[in-house]
Amino acid sequence: MPKRTLQGVVVSDKQDKTVVVRVDRRFTHPIYKKTIRRSKNYHAHDEKNEFKAGDTVRIEESKPLSKLKRWIVIQGEKAKTA
Repeated sequence: MPKRTLQGVVVSDKQDKTVVVRVDRRFTHPIYKKTIRRSKNYHAHDEKNEFKAGDTVRIEESKPLSKLKRWIVIQGEKAKTA
């Protein structure tokens, strides 16, 4: 079975070798037919501490690395600074 991959935005990089990634999803409400946005935070392993808040990253499911970390950052692009 293939590993799941998700795309999101780094919201916190304060922990060592860990980033918190917010993944947004959109769906239509089954009764009201209105588009709803929901988000969820995932703790992901960032071995080299290379990603900062605001970066867009892709994370992949993995074995449990700690109490909260079950994802690994596989690629990302840096946020554009003004």
